[in-house]
Amino acid sequence: MTEPAETQTVDTPESAEADATEAASDIDLETLNATLEYIRPALQADGGDMILLGVEGGRVNLQLVGACGGCPMSTMTLTAGIERILRDRVEGVTEVVAI
Repeated sequence: MTEPAETQTVDTPESAEADATEAASDIDLETLNATLEYIRPALQADGGDMILLGVEGGRVNLQLVGACGGCPMSTMTLTAGIERILRDRVEGVTEVVAI
């Protein structure tokens, strides 16, 4: 009987990128997205919205758009509102940054 041939795994750019994203983030993206959807109606009520740009480690990068994008209170909304809620509900979030 012959021995089975050894199989080699070849890393493609897509698989390497997926591995790097998983390793770089300890945040459950499903929980993060659900929490952002929970927050979103409050922003939309004032004519704004947010876009999730990405996650790096424990940092969540958002873009505030619409009325929120140019609002002088957007920093307060981000830290006292969005960041506080995300830290409470999503394990691993350490910081929220508006880009």
